[in-house]
Amino acid sequence: MSRIPLQSPYFGIFVMLILAFCVFSLIVKLSSLVGSRLADRRDERLKGEIYESGPEAVKQPNRMNSHFFLIAVLFILFDVEIIFMFPWAVNFKILGVFGLVEMAFFIVLLGIGFIYAWKKGALNWQSIR
Repeated sequence: MSRIPLQSPYFGIFVMLILAFCVFSLIVKLSSLVGSRLADRRDERLKGEIYESGPEAVKQPNRMNSHFFLIAVLFILFDVEIIFMFPWAVNFKILGVFGLVEMAFFIVLLGIGFIYAWKKGALNWQSIR
């Protein structure tokens, strides 16, 4: 029979990760259950009433432009580029020519992605397709 090596220095971290995930899931489920049980559903009519002299409330779906999310994802994508470039810049002398070639390749790939997004019109706010 083979034994599972429990002597690994990372075994405790793995157990803590699993435990934290289980506790997080339990808290989310419990708060959802408590919230649905304690929610007061009788005030729907009050929410639709006119407040002082304001306009009459009209129920309509919340329409949010999905293009906003595309811009946000592209921002995060190109912002992560800086996170990868910082350690490279710190260790530039140690990495030498190999590091320079690898970073050039990385920047070229990001440039291709940027040009692709630009050509598709992802950066134009007015063109919603």
